Amino acid sequence: MAQRGTLGVAVIGTGKMGADHVRRLAEVTNGARVAAVVDVDAERVKRIADGIEGCTAHTDAAAAMASDGVDAVLIASPGPAHEAALLTAFEHDLPVLCEKPLTPGSASALRVLEAEQKVGHRLVQVGFMRRYDTEYAKLKALLNTGQLGRPLMLHNRHRNVATPPGFTSEMLINDSVVHEMDITRWLLGQEITAVTVLKPTPSDNAPEGLQDPQFVVFETAGGAIVDVEINVNCGFGYQVQAEVVCERGTARIGDGHALITNQAGRWGGTIAQDFVERFEDAYDRQVQAWVDATRRGEVTGPSAWDGYATAAVCEAGVRAQTEGGRIEVELVERPAFYS
Repeated sequence: MAQRGTLGVAVIGTGKMGADHVRRLAEVTNGARVAAVVDVDAERVKRIADGIEGCTAHTDAAAAMASDGVDAVLIASPGPAHEAALLTAFEHDLPVLCEKPLTPGSASALRVLEAEQKVGHRLVQVGFMRRYDTEYAKLKALLNTGQLGRPLMLHNRHRNVATPPGFTSEMLINDSVVHEMDITRWLLGQEITAVTVLKPTPSDNAPEGLQDPQFVVFETAGGAIVDVEINVNCGFGYQVQAEVVCERGTARIGDGHALITNQAGRWGGTIAQDFVERFEDAYDRQVQAWVDATRRGEVTGPSAWDGYATAAVCEAGVRAQTEGGRIEVELVERPAFYS
């Protein structure tokens, strides 16, 4: 298939994540340019657009998608705004890279799936960037060889320095553990069928009212057991680690031992302080892969189905938080469209 020229991208949402994507498209990514930026803050979006040649500023996503020079859309706005933006993109037959969540709930995610199927071809890639991290990619490739045998257990640790104001216990699931939900499904090639959440006495580091840390357990369709330590006020750094236990061996990533120093009677390395630092390369790879595929006329990477499935697991996880016990995940049958 012939490759189209430079891809004009409309970036919807220019907060921390959206602004970083604007920078990435303008300075790092090959084959793309920022054609339009959208935000409810008119002054901020105008300031951003003024700094990019040929970029237009909008406060309305639909107007941006209808403007000249827009070939694709990157959605980085808050989750509740995603459904409307996605449906508008479908009307224009525009490929979309949508930051997680696809939508905040499974019912709205199903509406997006149905709308995409009516278009007749895939348009959506969901921004589960861990799939583009080099360590996770190596772990996935190793599991695919089968040399370790069947995966039996997967242990995950997900730690943040501290939470921003307004962070809730529900966000532990919807904003943090959602990444482990997707990576579990991808690494093991299995759907998550049930969720249990255990809650120790909260850390003194946690703000009042936040139940942190928590211990989340997944069961999968293939009989594996997965655990996640989610600890978002650990105080010392940002860590994401995973160890898979298989029939004939184990494999672990995320130790962060790229550089170890020995100095003045001490040895050690550094710990990343936020997700942008830890996964900067993964974000770069994700966006470049999306641009490359779009220019070829293809859509690859995590699909709208993956967005829907994780939304359903999130709902089970939040129920497990509040109700206690084991909560089964409710999934519709996977359409052949997403096979």
